[in-house]
Amino acid sequence: MVPEAQLMARFSSLRDAVAEHVHDGDTVALEGFTHLIPFAAGHEIIRQRRQDLTLVRMTPDIIYDQLIGMGCARKLIFSWAGNPGAGSLHRFRDAVEHSVPHPLEIEEHSHAGMATRYQAGASGLPFGMLRGYAGTDLASITPTIRWVTCPFTGENLAAVPALHPDVGVICAQQADRDGNVMMWGITGVQKETVLASTRSIVLVEEVVDEFSPRTNGVVLPSWVVDDIAVVPSGSYPSYALDYSLRASAFYAQWEPISKDLAQFGAWMDEHVLSTADHAAFLESLDPSLLGDLDG
Repeated sequence: MVPEAQLMARFSSLRDAVAEHVHDGDTVALEGFTHLIPFAAGHEIIRQRRQDLTLVRMTPDIIYDQLIGMGCARKLIFSWAGNPGAGSLHRFRDAVEHSVPHPLEIEEHSHAGMATRYQAGASGLPFGMLRGYAGTDLASITPTIRWVTCPFTGENLAAVPALHPDVGVICAQQADRDGNVMMWGITGVQKETVLASTRSIVLVEEVVDEFSPRTNGVVLPSWVVDDIAVVPSGSYPSYALDYSLRASAFYAQWEPISKDLAQFGAWMDEHVLSTADHAAFLESLDPSLLGDLDG
């Protein structure tokens, strides 16, 4: 039986949810794949000056570049990193190659390895297994890849430890008034992230009275979610299927901004640190970058 205190997620402001759940030194996963990337939550973490975080993400992109460049992270656990369709993550590279703003420890896995780790955490298992590392040398530089022998076939398989973030943060399209959450489209490992994490925050586009059936729809029941924040366009510049389109111009613009440390700092001060919330962040941007918001 689910304890009564966990029967319903709480509706909070994003500022209050981050203040309560994200602490210095935490392991934090902000997941989303191609769309539903929780940019607004990453910006709020930066505004609240969180430090010494271990950041986890299958595909860290611009928001992790910003978190790393602003000194929030001490370690990154990931499988691929880049500015999709535009270039590299220059603040990430500067941290790894030149310790700017300070050294960044990295732990690299494959996509399949990261997904297996999330699945193991969500399932309450100590580790997961896969064939994906056979024939590669990644295990020689990543100590969290080990080898086990199948007790039934004798096959040598890769083993990876379960991921259990302190905080899992995702975006979804809708929540109902009872605190259940629904997402659809490319859902990546968002479900597993919430189930594997000790605490969770979900950003949604809107609250509805009742969910409609959706192709590839995923429903997270209210008792597995801690806080829900209604943040329209909270995934911008990524997109939320059926609500907004990807702001490709923003990704292209970030390439030169992130290359120059002074320009990066000025941009973050103007658009993130000096804005009160995500709505104010959007208002601070050049209107030409917002044309894709109306899906």
